[in-house]
Formats: sequence, C-alpha cells, structure tokens
Amino acid sequence: MEVTDIAKKKIRQQLTSRGKGIGIRIGIKTTGCSGYAYNLEFADTVNAEDNVYYFDDFTILVDPKSNTLLEGIIVDYQIQGFNEGFEFINPLEKARCGCGESFTI
Repeated sequence: MEVTDIAKKKIRQQLTSRGKGIGIRIGIKTTGCSGYAYNLEFADTVNAEDNVYYFDDFTILVDPKSNTLLEGIIVDYQIQGFNEGFEFINPLEKARCGCGESFTI
C-alpha cells in the first residue's frame, strides 16, 4: 500500500481536527451497479483480524476480506474545482461504472 504525500497530510489534518484516532480504516463493500465500492472511516482501535499498515504517525487498517482486493493500492487525495476527497488507485480494478461510485475487479 502506498499513500501519496497529499493524502498523508490530509489524514493527519483530519485526525488532528477530530482530536482522536489512530488512523483510517479502508475496506471494500459490495454495492452499486459494478459490484464494489471503497469504504473509508476513522479508526480508533485495531481489531484482532485487521491488517495494519504503519506510517510515521498514523495507521491504515484493512479487514482480511478487503486486503486481497486492495493489494498494490495507492491512496491519493484529489482537489478538482470545488470537489475534493480521497482517491483510490487500484491496479486490480477492471472498470468503473458510469457514475464512478462502484467498480469491478
């Protein structure tokens, strides 16, 4: 797993703004017209089954089911006009649906 510098900065800013947490949890859920969607949330604790990716001052946690689907992923943060947010560049993705909310592997 790779995290771009801007994504690292945004994770740190959001954890500081929140005032607690050890990092973020990334997962994949079944949804949408293409089958899968990314899920991102704050993480306060590590679950026993989590795969833990350590960075300087935060961690990224991934459940075992999602871990195989996130192999080689790059976590980025994009700012485009008035829109901004985390972007996942996944080499395993085959296609995205037209609305961009879901993808296939």
